[in-house]
Amino acid sequence: MFSYIDPRYYIILAPALLLGMWAQWRVRSSFQDGMNRPARLSGAAAARLILDQGGLYDVPIEETPGELSDHFDPTTNTVRLSSAVYHTRSLSAVGIAAHEVGHALQHAQHYAPLVIRNFAVPAAAVGPNLAMILIIVGAMLRFPPMVSIGLVVFSGVVAFQLINLPVEFDASARAKRLLAELNVVDDDGVVVVRNVLSAAAWTYVAATLQTILTLVYLVLRFAGDSGRSRNN
Repeated sequence: MFSYIDPRYYIILAPALLLGMWAQWRVRSSFQDGMNRPARLSGAAAARLILDQGGLYDVPIEETPGELSDHFDPTTNTVRLSSAVYHTRSLSAVGIAAHEVGHALQHAQHYAPLVIRNFAVPAAAVGPNLAMILIIVGAMLRFPPMVSIGLVVFSGVVAFQLINLPVEFDASARAKRLLAELNVVDDDGVVVVRNVLSAAAWTYVAATLQTILTLVYLVLRFAGDSGRSRNN
């Protein structure tokens, strides 16, 4: 993207980068605080309870390596929890586990934003690199149509990020509600869980903002160059 020689890139993306750093700090801080607060169930036990209550007896829960590597895999219909979340009886553990189970419930209920997101995942995985190749090569060859196609492709990445937000927010809302309804956490525990999940939500907001601002930069940088190329 030639961003290393263009200070405009860092100026435009500064709000997203600062928000991302703050969000990561808040995630670490709230997660550690919640890990120090006991819960009556481990993350794995809380996940199993919520899944069974929702009739999802066939959805397995697996331990996965890494820190904060928890996720729901729709391709295998599996909830995967990091070791700390899987084994620990803490408010952070049950909150994160319940969030991932929220995705399993969305999957079982064919929650529309999740269906769209899952369908778009393959395209989103290759979209950023493909877009940059098209934009850069198009700019180097002074071929505006290729640049325009690249910008359209990157716009699809922005759309994917925007679709992802309601998926994550809904999973967190389900988690907080179900943990309270099943008496996994008390009223004070709900507050701690809310802090943990809200902090995680800000990381998705920051990632979305960064993608949007990157598109703004690309349009300003390369669409303008394409326009000058046509005039020449």
